[in-house]
Amino acid sequence: MARSSLHGPRLTAVTTVAHDLPPVSDNAALTRWLHGLPGVDQVGLEARAAGLSTRSIKTTSKAWAIDTAISMIDLTTLEGADTPGKVRSLCAKALVPDPSDPTTPRPAAICVYGDLAHVAREALGDSGIHVAAVATAFPSGRASMPVKLADTRDAVAGGADEIDMVIDRGAFLSGRYLQVFEEIVAVKEACRRPDGTSAHLKVILETGELATYDNVRRASFLAMRAGGDFIKTSTGKVAPAATLPVTLLMLEAVRDWRELTGVQIGVKPAGGIRTTKDAMKYLVTVSEIAGPDWLTSDWFRFGASGLLGDLLLQRQKLATGAYSGSDYVSID
Repeated sequence: MARSSLHGPRLTAVTTVAHDLPPVSDNAALTRWLHGLPGVDQVGLEARAAGLSTRSIKTTSKAWAIDTAISMIDLTTLEGADTPGKVRSLCAKALVPDPSDPTTPRPAAICVYGDLAHVAREALGDSGIHVAAVATAFPSGRASMPVKLADTRDAVAGGADEIDMVIDRGAFLSGRYLQVFEEIVAVKEACRRPDGTSAHLKVILETGELATYDNVRRASFLAMRAGGDFIKTSTGKVAPAATLPVTLLMLEAVRDWRELTGVQIGVKPAGGIRTTKDAMKYLVTVSEIAGPDWLTSDWFRFGASGLLGDLLLQRQKLATGAYSGSDYVSID
């Protein structure tokens, strides 16, 4: 299976921006730009998200929606007790999600710690399932830049197609926006392989620590301005993780960024998305806010460990009218 177009050529960093954007010359200029973004109407945002969460998907479209959601999953294990054996088992689950139904789509990627990227790469081979690796001292981001860059390069050398980096939230919340910008640019460069190709970069904002919706919007635009290919809500290690209002806000940001620059950026909510009902709410929100161009794994992902199992159960019920036994789907 060929790899998706997510890994095709993409312009990066400042070269992508429209001519009417001010240059990133110093922290003061970046601050003026970010604080000049429209403020977020908290009441309106949360009301819109609540309204979208009540929308239902027609029965005739539900099979497509379930398969689409499966194809968008970054199947994840990010525990201190992870082993090569656990990663291989997760890869086997991704390669054959439902042994009884070969038409079941595969998830988009396996997401692991960087030191296990080579294990996932070997297990997945040329299946078309991507290897995503967390890096830059995940989940805290508390490390020197040389350590963060070495972390990234090691994961890419191990076979990672995608790097999920964390921003320095302390720097961001202190108003050191240029520092955060320059770190993203440097990590993007560290994603480059010797042959000139690059692993793609997802920038984790850790929205649960950003305190306000205005900060989420600013962090989203900062990450896109620095060349991130995706913006991601959370590490999954901080509460709250992904929420529908925050994801809606980030979808508005990538929609507006494409209108401004012509460059499309992906969105990845991660953490706390466990059920088919949850996934359907997010797909409705993607469709309504960003539009159908984002309804593919090239541009939208779910960071999840338990979501696949529930989607497979609902898929099987839709096909047969009944649930199978509890052993139908393997449990992580």
